[in-house]
Amino acid sequence: MIASLYINPPQTVTIAASPFRQGRKMPNNGAAAQIATEKGLYTIGHVARLADLKPFVLRYWESEFPMLQPLKSSGGRRLYRQEDVDLVFRIKRLLYDEGFTIAGARRHLREHDGDSDGEAEGRDAHHAAEGAAQLLSRKMLLDLRDTLQAFLTLLERR
Repeated sequence: MIASLYINPPQTVTIAASPFRQGRKMPNNGAAAQIATEKGLYTIGHVARLADLKPFVLRYWESEFPMLQPLKSSGGRRLYRQEDVDLVFRIKRLLYDEGFTIAGARRHLREHDGDSDGEAEGRDAHHAAEGAAQLLSRKMLLDLRDTLQAFLTLLERR
């Protein structure tokens, strides 16, 4: 008898539809997404899947990169234009592939915002060549240092 005091019997609850909603169907989010896609607008989830990022990363980037400003629907949903999607991919490349800090990527985007694609690609190729040369010269210097240290060790043993 005492054990039954602590056991809650299973309860079921039926929720009735609001009298304002009875007979009406909820709008289909798929239709809204279809309209947005036809207009060249993408939801944050869609952009996150395209860029292989989490949605919270995109929301954070919006706070860090003032040039990333997706539209907001009347319901408050973010709608990314094609320019916004391209910018997301540029930011991702700068941060993840090229090793920029957020501040550095922001500065780079601000400085190179007005460039045409041809100029930007030429400059990127030039910077890549310079980076490769610096990396090569750094590697050569490190190898030279190691060789000199080995010679110094041999001379000290004599």
